[in-house]
Amino acid sequence: MDTLTLPPQKGGPAMSGTLELDLAQRTLREVNGLLHQADLDADAVRVLNPAGRHSVAVGLNRAMRVTIEGHTGYYTAGMNQLADVIVNGNVGVGVAENMMSGSVLVHGNASQSAGATAHGGLLVVKGDAAARCGISMKGVDIVVGGSIGHMSAFMAQAGRLVVRGDAGEALGDSLYEARIYVRGSVASLGADCVAKEMHAEHHEELAQLLKSAGYEDDDTSTYTRYGSARGLYHFHVDNTDAY
Repeated sequence: MDTLTLPPQKGGPAMSGTLELDLAQRTLREVNGLLHQADLDADAVRVLNPAGRHSVAVGLNRAMRVTIEGHTGYYTAGMNQLADVIVNGNVGVGVAENMMSGSVLVHGNASQSAGATAHGGLLVVKGDAAARCGISMKGVDIVVGGSIGHMSAFMAQAGRLVVRGDAGEALGDSLYEARIYVRGSVASLGADCVAKEMHAEHHEELAQLLKSAGYEDDDTSTYTRYGSARGLYHFHVDNTDAY
C-alpha cells in the first residue's frame, strides 16, 4: 500500500502506511468524511472502536475495503456503492440499507431490516438476522448463515434471499419476484408466498450464492425455494372487502 499521511488524530501524531481510523480519537463525522475523500490514497481502511455508533461507513462510492473492528449501530454501510465492508461484530437496524453494489459481510448477528430496500450487491450475515430481513429488497443478494425473524422479505421485489437456518412467521408476505431459499423450517408463509419446485437453474443459482458467502459445502437439495404465487398482481372485484 502507498504511504498515506493524514492530519493528526486528537492526542496523536500523523499517521502513515496502513490507514487506521480510531473512533475513540476521531468523531464519526471526521471518519466518514475521510472515507468519502475522492483523493484518499488507500484501498483498505480499518475503523477501530466503533462502540455501537450509528451510520458508520455510509454512502461509500468507490472500490475500497473497509474493515470495522467491533459492534455498530443503525444503518452500517447504508447506501453502499462499490466498497467491500467487513464488520467484525454485530450490527444494528438497517445494515446495508439501500445498498446499490459492492458487498457487506457481518461476522456476527444483525438486527431488524438487514438489507432493506437494497438494489444490488451482496450482504452476508454469518449469524442470525432479526425481523424484516430483506424487506422491500430490489435486487440485492442476501445470505444469512443462521436464522431470520418474522416478516422477512416483505414486499421483496427482486433479488435472492438465502437462509441456512430457520425463518420466522409471514415469510415473503406480498412477495413480487424475489427468490427465497431456506434450509431450515419456516414458521409460516405470508400472503401470496408459496413453496416452489427446485429446478436445475435454481440449484445452480443457489450453489453460486452459497459459494460467494463461503458456504460452498452446503447441499442445495436440503433447501426449499419460495416465491410469489402471483395472486396479488391484479385487483379482483370479488376481493374488494379484503382490500
